Order: sequence, then C-alpha cells, then structure tokens
Amino acid sequence: MRRTNFLLLLILQVIFLLTACSEKTQYKKSLTNENWLRVSGNQIVNLSGDTVYLRGFGLGGMLHMENFIDGYPANEETMREGLLKVLGEKKYNLFFDTFLKSYFTEPDAEYIHSLGLNLVRIPINYHLFEDDMNPRVIKEGAFEHLDRVIELCAKHQIYTIIDLHALPGFQNQHWHSDNPTHKALFWKHKDFQDRALHLWEVIAERYKNQPWVAGYDLINEPAEPTGEKLFPYYKRLREAIRKIDPNHVLFLEGDRYAVDFDKFTEVWDNVVYTNHDYAVPGFIRGGDYPGYTDNRFFDKDTLEHDFLKKSEFMFSHHVPLWVGEFGPVYTGNPEKDEMRYQALKDQMAYYRKYKVSWCIWLYKDMGLQAIIHQNENTPYMKLVSAFLSRKDSLGSDAWGSTDKNIRQVLKPLEEMFKKEFSEYNPYPNGQERQINLMVRHILIAEALVPEYCNLFKDLTEEKLIALAQSFRYENYVKRKRLEDILTGREK
Repeated sequence: MRRTNFLLLLILQVIFLLTACSEKTQYKKSLTNENWLRVSGNQIVNLSGDTVYLRGFGLGGMLHMENFIDGYPANEETMREGLLKVLGEKKYNLFFDTFLKSYFTEPDAEYIHSLGLNLVRIPINYHLFEDDMNPRVIKEGAFEHLDRVIELCAKHQIYTIIDLHALPGFQNQHWHSDNPTHKALFWKHKDFQDRALHLWEVIAERYKNQPWVAGYDLINEPAEPTGEKLFPYYKRLREAIRKIDPNHVLFLEGDRYAVDFDKFTEVWDNVVYTNHDYAVPGFIRGGDYPGYTDNRFFDKDTLEHDFLKKSEFMFSHHVPLWVGEFGPVYTGNPEKDEMRYQALKDQMAYYRKYKVSWCIWLYKDMGLQAIIHQNENTPYMKLVSAFLSRKDSLGSDAWGSTDKNIRQVLKPLEEMFKKEFSEYNPYPNGQERQINLMVRHILIAEALVPEYCNLFKDLTEEKLIALAQSFRYENYVKRKRLEDILTGREK
C-alpha cells in the first residue's frame, strides 16, 4: 500500500514537472520579441531583463473626446448627438472619419520619438465599439483607428497603453467619463459591468500578440462612493483577461480618481499600480506657487508629500508605479505660467528621484495644457474661437474655466446650501464643487451644445473636411518650454 502511494505520488510529481516545463516553454515561444514588457519586482522590464521606464503622453481628444481638448461644451455623446442632428448622417460621418484619420498621423509619432519618449496612452470610449441599443455587438470597423495609432507608434519604437476612459454607465461622476449626469451608474448595475468585461475580452483577444502594446489600463479614474466595489471588480476583469491574454501588463488605478488604494487587499503578478498626480496649484483655480491654493500652502515639499501619500501602497509592497496623469494647465499670464512650469519641474525631480514611469496629460489640445496646440489660423479655430470665449465667460468647462463671471449666480446658491443643508456633503468633492458641477458643467454646458453645433450648419463637405483636417500635426504649435522640461534639457 505504501509502495503504491509512493509510486502514485512520484507519478503526480513527474506530471506536475512536465506540465510546468511545458507551460514555461510555451510562454517563451509566445514571447519571442525582446520588446515584450513584464513586471519584475518593482520594475517594468523587457524580455532581456532590462528596466524600461515608460514615459510619454496621453492622447486624449481622439478616440475619447473631452470638451476643453476639442472645443465643444458638455460631454462627448451629447455633442455628437447635436452634430448628427445638424449635419445629417452623411456629413456627420464624413467629418468624424476625417477627424479620426487626421488626429494622429506619422509626423505625430515621429515627433514623440524625437523627444526621446517612448509611450502613448490611448484613451478610448466604449461608444467607439458598441451602441447602447445594441450592447455586446462590436461595431464594424471599431478598431480601425486604434490599430493605426498602435502600428504607427510601434513603427517608431513607442509603446502604447490602451486606456478605457469611458465605461458603460460611467465609472465616475464627471464629464471625462462621457457622463452627462452626476451619477456613476456603472457601480449600481451589473449589466454595465458585464459589458465592460466583455469589451476587455474583445480587446485582449485582438492585441494579445502585440509586443509594443505595453498593457491595458482597465478603468480610468474610477470613483465608487462606497469604496467596496472597485477591487472585487478588478479581480473579475483580471481573471477574464488572463484566460485570453496571460502576458500583457495590467495597469490598475486607485479609487477616488486614481489616488486611493486603501481597499486593495492583494498584490498580483504582472500588474502595475497607477496613480494620478495633479498638483493642486496647477489647476485652473490654482494660486501662486510656492503659495496658497484652497487655503493650503504648497511648495515642492508639499507636492512630494502628497505624491508619497498616494503612492504608499506601491512603495510599501515594492511593486512598480506608473503616474498615469499629471501636468498643470496654463493661463497665458507669463508670471503665473512660470510658477506652473516650476511646479512641473519639481514633480519631474521627484519622479527621477523615485525612478517611476510617467505619462503627462496631454499631447494635443486648444492651448490650455498640451505640449502642442492648434494654430489660431486653422479653419476649426476660426470657426470656434468666439465660442471658446463664450464658454470661458460662462465657466462651463470644469478643467479650463472658472466661475469668475457668474459668481452672482453661484454665491446665493452656496450660501443657501450652507444655511439650509449644512450636513450635505456629496461624494466626491463636497457641497460647493457639487453646485459647480450641477450648474456650470451640466446645466450651462448642456445649454451651450446647440450653439456649438449650429456653427456647423449648412457647411459644405469641403469645409467640413477642412475643419477636420485642422487637427493634423502640421497645424499645431509646440510649447517649447514644456518640451525642455519633459526631455530633461531644463531641470
């Protein structure tokens, strides 16, 4: 009996070893390109074991659009519905097809490579792939432009990270999840969660053999009010993706807009944890630097302290850290902008100190934040320039405008709420920010949508093509100072 048990145990051990060797051999066979990335300890390495620091730009405004980046008000879906009504289906499709073909072309990839940077994070909107009235059915041609950006970047030795920036039902409370409301319904409806999981399965199947895809950023800036649902959902996503694609790195953002990892109870293999490190003095409402913003003093030590606090999970568990978004907005005031460049330089200094990967937000826009911005003489800028001023005067864009011209509207509301609803403290940013969200960024922004869309009324196909081609690389101006800071020429 003992001999039988011994032989059985021996046979099982042999089978286990043969299986392990087979899996290891298969893993090596599947990863033959030395540019494949994986996690080793607290570093990202290539197949040769060399440490790779991923550093580059977020490509917002293309496969996921945002109001301050592209010039429209409110959220993407609302804007698209308005333009479809004004243009009709044929002209609408012509404009957006030309826009998507123009937004990122070979000169863009060449420029990023010339800076010595090696990463483009590609935000995508689930609407690109499926319709809400036809869920789980992937649209024909859905991957055309994502494929093209990935291939252009690979050609120029630039890694890409696919970033699901807008999920069905909205994973956070704000416009940048293409949310027309103030509710993150994704966390309340399992069907939304199932649809996002299915989309990741489709993406993983398509890109599982692409070495220049660094990995998948599963949820941009999740904000789940209870704090209990994000990590279990990450577990669901991980298990589903790993059945299809065992090799690509997964990038997991913290809760509460990528800063809170308190509910992360496990550390997983081949996963990079990512926070967003926006310096408060660099916001549109930011004060002097060094100096006070929101009644708090900020200098380089404060910024580093805040970074270490939101990075505590990564450093304490000795896992890689990638800062997925950061960067100030610029005001056009040379003195104020000099302070913002200084804040950015202080951030870059501690990124070098802690040897982290990073991705600045943003590559292209209308002039607020990105390293390149559209020339004021393009057909598109000539069309929308007056409207951009109107948006700014009404404070409709959360990221790019203030309430300075409508304080007479907001102040009485703020005072009433403090008096009548003193205990009201809505997630995630409290009472005053909620009033701004509801009045400026939803109500006023939504009312502005028809004005923006009517700018396109009765335009010929030729003019629509010219508008869309305004987003080509050759129509942009470089922010040279930002170039110098990001490339290390200025420290």
